[in-house]
Amino acid sequence: MSTSEDLALASFAEIGYARVPRVLDAAQLELGEALLSSVPSSRAGTRTLLADPRARALAQALSAEPRLATLLGDAARAIQCTAFAKAPERNWLVGLHQDLSLPTEALGDTGDADAGAAKEGLRFAQPPAAILQQLVAVRLHLDDCGADDGPLRVVPGSHCDGILEHTAALALRDARGEHACLLARGDALVFRPLLLHASSKSTSGRRRAVLHFLFAPASLDHSARD
Repeated sequence: MSTSEDLALASFAEIGYARVPRVLDAAQLELGEALLSSVPSSRAGTRTLLADPRARALAQALSAEPRLATLLGDAARAIQCTAFAKAPERNWLVGLHQDLSLPTEALGDTGDADAGAAKEGLRFAQPPAAILQQLVAVRLHLDDCGADDGPLRVVPGSHCDGILEHTAALALRDARGEHACLLARGDALVFRPLLLHASSKSTSGRRRAVLHFLFAPASLDHSARD
């Protein structure tokens, strides 16, 4: 492994996120737009895009991209693809949180998950932190995302603190501060799902579209425990 890859991994392990510029080429951006256009216009997004062969092909390309592969490590199997787009007619904010739910089919035979509600025909569950720590999210930006586009704000290093109650999460954010993740069209934000993150409403009047892939090891380590 090169020195630059070592540094990237060390930084990712410490702060829990990394910006990878120019991940998508023109053809992949076009593919991303096609996937986004498959979402019904009445909806702001969908959690079920991985059922589309085009999304699976894009996931394979991502796991093979050297800079992403370095950060993904063993987590090279896509288990979910979510699409959403903020726009003037569909705008929202997201409070401080961690991504704690997985599609149950990705969990396999484990009794560690707390069952959750069905969403869009998929059943989701909340596994323990030791399983969530094996996952990596890759967030592909189909638009430029500036400070007024409702960017993701993250709390550096908060992925190392396990699953946090809301009061503890707020205290950690106040102690460590937030970083706004500003990206260009075609860039990727790679982060650990346990990283505390939030976003504000967009005030720019522009679209801010994202494809959010979740990657896991080929076989999740269900023997891991908190």
